[in-house]
Amino acid sequence: MRALLIAAALLVAAPAVAQAPVSSAVLADAAKAPAGRTIIDGAAWRCEGATCTAPGGANQPAPRACRRVAARFGAVTAFTYKGTALSAEQIAACNA
Repeated sequence: MRALLIAAALLVAAPAVAQAPVSSAVLADAAKAPAGRTIIDGAAWRCEGATCTAPGGANQPAPRACRRVAARFGAVTAFTYKGTALSAEQIAACNA
């Protein structure tokens, strides 16, 4: 009984494991989506159709991350990096 109480106390006291924000990109051309996993700046991108997602990645501004992804996968129509969504103007600059 005592061991059970100690185990329960440790479980409650343990800090929650923080998940890295997920990044996402919607490709203009799904045919350019890579098969399998592609590592870009430490983020492991996986695509299903035109939608690609990745946890983690280097600490960098979202517009730079977008340019790096667009250089490998082609133009994007939407992009979010670690919780920061790009505006239409930023998407246009990313694809330039």
